[in-house]
Amino acid sequence: MTATITDLSVATIDGKEKPLAEYAGNVLLIVNVASRCGYTPQYTGLEQLYRKYHAQGLEVLAFPSNDYGAQEPGTNEEIAQFCSTKYDVTFPLFDKVHAKGAQQHPLYARLTAVDAAGDVAWNFEKFLVNKQGEVVARFKSAVKPDAPELISAIERELAQ
Repeated sequence: MTATITDLSVATIDGKEKPLAEYAGNVLLIVNVASRCGYTPQYTGLEQLYRKYHAQGLEVLAFPSNDYGAQEPGTNEEIAQFCSTKYDVTFPLFDKVHAKGAQQHPLYARLTAVDAAGDVAWNFEKFLVNKQGEVVARFKSAVKPDAPELISAIERELAQ
């Protein structure tokens, strides 16, 4: 059985409940993010992906997490302000979550259960989810948003 994420709900950065079923039929790039990480400049590339492919059905969903090096210590309001003013982020931001450990968010439990790679290793790990809500690819933190392998995977899923 392939695990899907469409039966889960998450909280937006402003505290509203959002069923992931609302994204059914779209390709999702789910990323755990942090404001004080060496990978933080990837926000620029994520925003570029979002602007380029959103009209074709790509959604970039960012989940702040303080699990890695305590690099996301701020409140949701501070995170939203940082992303907006420093990186002009327009893709959806969500409530801060635990991407690993005993308090791991159910979304990350589902995302990491589909392959042998195990827990998320660091900030800005990326999960590509197809239009049916199934995880189809996983990219480590060092894979930049403009990496050919990530772009080709996104384009392949959008064409399905």
